[in-house]
Amino acid sequence: MGQTVSVIFSGVLALCFGAAVFRTKSMVRSALALLGSMAAIGGLFLGLEAEFLGVLQLMMMATEMTIMAIFMVMYMMDPGGLGQMEMTHQKRTSIAIGVGGGLLALVVSVFGPWGDLVGTSPTPAAQVHDLGVELMSRSMLIFETAGLAILVAMVVATTIALAQRQR
Repeated sequence: MGQTVSVIFSGVLALCFGAAVFRTKSMVRSALALLGSMAAIGGLFLGLEAEFLGVLQLMMMATEMTIMAIFMVMYMMDPGGLGQMEMTHQKRTSIAIGVGGGLLALVVSVFGPWGDLVGTSPTPAAQVHDLGVELMSRSMLIFETAGLAILVAMVVATTIALAQRQR
């Protein structure tokens, strides 16, 4: 019962923070709402006994928000982001696509072929072991390449920003 309550609470919290991302007109508040939503998703993973994914989600979002804050200060005219600004463009199109996508996701989740339920799931330790084997075998090259590409993009963006600032 307690696990179900924590999963539902985390899910509702993630949805509320996700809605707040688009409701605010401050970049800082929007970023904090995004952090709250992603942290709630990490809590959702922890509630579902996927400890590795929960901790990974929390660590990744803390790092991502730090990098986003650095880039916000470097590139934005209002580094604090507290000024009122319009955060959305093409509102009608965005709303139509969002509602359509939500309805499509609802239809697929309700009427989709889910197959049989799993009788027993592996223990959290077995899940972490299996994930580690997957990450360190056939998926390792993909993750290493993605990590290197992200690092190169950050170095290039910083170099471009410094070169323009020195002019």
